[in-house]
Amino acid sequence: MQTFEVNFDGLVGPTHNYAGLSFGNLASEKHRGIVSFPKKAALQGLEKMKRLCDLGLQQGVLPPQPRPVFSFLRQVGFTGSESQIIARAAAEAPQLLANAYSASAMWVANAATISPSADTRDGRVHFTPANLVTTLHRSLEPARTAGILRQIFADPEKFVHHAPLPGHAFFADEGAANYARFSAGHGLPGVEMLVYGRNAEGGVLPKRYPARQTRAACDAIVRHHRLNPEKTLLVPQNPEAVDQGVFHNDVISVANEMAFFYHEDAFVDTPAVVGHLEQMLGRALRSMCVTRAQVSLAEAVDTYLFNSQLVTLPQGGMALIAPMECRRSKVVSTFLEELVAAGDNPVTAVHYCDLRESMQNGGGPACLRLRVVLTQKELAAIHPHVLVDDTLYARLVAWVDTWYRDVLHPRDLADPALAQES
Repeated sequence: MQTFEVNFDGLVGPTHNYAGLSFGNLASEKHRGIVSFPKKAALQGLEKMKRLCDLGLQQGVLPPQPRPVFSFLRQVGFTGSESQIIARAAAEAPQLLANAYSASAMWVANAATISPSADTRDGRVHFTPANLVTTLHRSLEPARTAGILRQIFADPEKFVHHAPLPGHAFFADEGAANYARFSAGHGLPGVEMLVYGRNAEGGVLPKRYPARQTRAACDAIVRHHRLNPEKTLLVPQNPEAVDQGVFHNDVISVANEMAFFYHEDAFVDTPAVVGHLEQMLGRALRSMCVTRAQVSLAEAVDTYLFNSQLVTLPQGGMALIAPMECRRSKVVSTFLEELVAAGDNPVTAVHYCDLRESMQNGGGPACLRLRVVLTQKELAAIHPHVLVDDTLYARLVAWVDTWYRDVLHPRDLADPALAQES
């Protein structure tokens, strides 16, 4: 049966702003307080979705979550009408208001961890929404995310939905941003790799920034998804990389089928990780290691080279969907030109996307998408109106043009009209 990898991108919400809420995300911190452009951000994201459609790939879209989160503001003591709540929060606790207004659900790589039916013992697709407890603004998302996923993937014979893991730091879970899958083809059984930064016992922790994913969360997902332990690999992040801005694994490595594109500083013991994968997958694994001499860790973080999407093209070969920042960097653009020209790896093309609005908040191409591997029957069973085609693309572009603000100043979060518009 034909099987597809469907990239579901989050549609950027109308309250896209730069509040600098993500400690450890260097771009988020660097651009705190600057003016944002919600309409441009949403259109840039939609253009990327359309680009993948034009390449012949299956593309889906997930809706923005309602903002601000008034239930959260009421929970922390603000009362009255919605306008009164906004006015009080803006005057007394603007940081809490910024959390309530965050459009971070656009980065759906963090939305959930998903295991395809080829890997699970019951032959169904398993979903576990991430609890995102490490940051306040993202911890407001899981319940809504779970509801959206249940609506789109509703057939219980084909899809299994688990509740988010317990909302405690011990089970901190950041979703598919710390997950990779290897297989000889999307529809064939594969090896699932889950990456963590913090263990219950032992291990070296980052010194400056938090390790967002725990080993306990990875173990729980393996159990929930009924994965074969012999076909799973749990790998510790390099804490020194975390301290340089690698807050998720998808900032430093990406996998697709048998291709593995990674930096030599990605893991505590990168050669050992690759060795384990070779033992599990055989010589078919196509490793593409980027050394410090080729691209420094700082340059990789600054350009989000590894936050590119690595996709299989219908006509054969693979393409990197890279942010425009990679083209602007002489070091990275030269490396990518040489990678494609070499001809000894699966990457046959690089497509650059302008995602500057998202990038300035710390989210590249891979942050904006959630990968879901579906058989033809599973694809036919999902909610049909989330799959992007020319018609849906045109409708969403028109909707964004009509309703989104061109410019959003930080002070605009105190404007009750923004809540009404949203």
